[in-house]
Amino acid sequence: MFSPRGRITRLFVLSLPLIVFLSACSSKGPQYPEDHERFRRIDTAVESLRKAYVNRDASALESLMLPLDALDRMQRDARRDFEGFQEIALDWTIERIVIDGDNIDVFVHWQGQWKRNPGDPGIRQRGHGRLQWVGVQSILLKGVEGDLPFGMAVRQAVSEQAGGDSVKGQR
Repeated sequence: MFSPRGRITRLFVLSLPLIVFLSACSSKGPQYPEDHERFRRIDTAVESLRKAYVNRDASALESLMLPLDALDRMQRDARRDFEGFQEIALDWTIERIVIDGDNIDVFVHWQGQWKRNPGDPGIRQRGHGRLQWVGVQSILLKGVEGDLPFGMAVRQAVSEQAGGDSVKGQR
């Protein structure tokens, strides 16, 4: 019905839009490269904070923070976690990033498990919080708000103390 040459022409005509579409998509870069790079730096900073905590590395954790009194409590709580737990597993998901000039708010959802020793079933918790960062080229933590994972040893101690008080009251 169709000659071989007609089939090739028809195949070419039908595949031409696909070829144009794929070539146009593959050559595009980010529309705003400076903003794209800043988002990458923010993502790297957030992931570095998580890794420093999971690896129980206090110096790496501190290197990501501005030296502010507001972060002293977080640092103390993290150190208590490092002393109290042999294993820390933490995952978090960035829900949204809000940038206002140099100020950056990163809203995260997290879940984790803390174990005192390898045989321990551990503590499982989850929550939401806000990491407040600052910077354009160098991204540093300047504050935290909400229910963040740092300080699980303190939370467990308070929980056990409250549980012990209720048992004493039942006697």
